[in-house]
Amino acid sequence: MKVTINSVHFKADQKLEDFITKKLEKLAAKNDDIIGAEVNLKLDNTDTPMNKITEIRMLLRGNDLFASKQNKTFEEATDAVVDALKKQVEKHKNRFTK
Repeated sequence: MKVTINSVHFKADQKLEDFITKKLEKLAAKNDDIIGAEVNLKLDNTDTPMNKITEIRMLLRGNDLFASKQNKTFEEATDAVVDALKKQVEKHKNRFTK
């Protein structure tokens, strides 16, 4: 699976990129239809600590799934996005296996 990580207005460290890649590979291992993922990491310009945004577009055969979450850290936001995508992948899988 090909994972593309874009960080907007900052440089994501290797540890964060490895964390995201590992989470997405676990999800891809459960579904053969997943081709790749495009990840966008953004810093919101607010003064609140909940200013880290993770957006993931999951590329599937015939479809794309998308989720975006905002949290205090990119790791927490990534966990929330992967959970949302997990539900979408299950719905997609159930829709096309019947």
